[in-house]
Amino acid sequence: MSEAQFKKAVEIIRNLPKDGPAKVSQSQQIKVYGLYKQATEGDCNISRPGMLDFTGRAKWDGWNAEKGKSKEQAMKDYVDVFMEIFKPLEDDAEYAKYIQEVQNAA
Repeated sequence: MSEAQFKKAVEIIRNLPKDGPAKVSQSQQIKVYGLYKQATEGDCNISRPGMLDFTGRAKWDGWNAEKGKSKEQAMKDYVDVFMEIFKPLEDDAEYAKYIQEVQNAA
């Protein structure tokens, strides 16, 4: 697993069409957010948002759940979640292409 694979997976997930066959569950969204933040910024270093900021709290919880994980492990885990989302769609040529792009990233 390389940083290039991580960056390619991030790019693809960020640009997924909302109405496409790849459905990213809320828990997967929180997971990839937390892993992305851990890989790019390290341990969560901000206060947990107030109880009425549901989105902010969920994001904070996702990031804080990855506390202590190395940058490399967070990137690897992000790519693993990417594969978990896309593997069931590999019979679709477009999504098979996304898998190949991540696997072939140098």
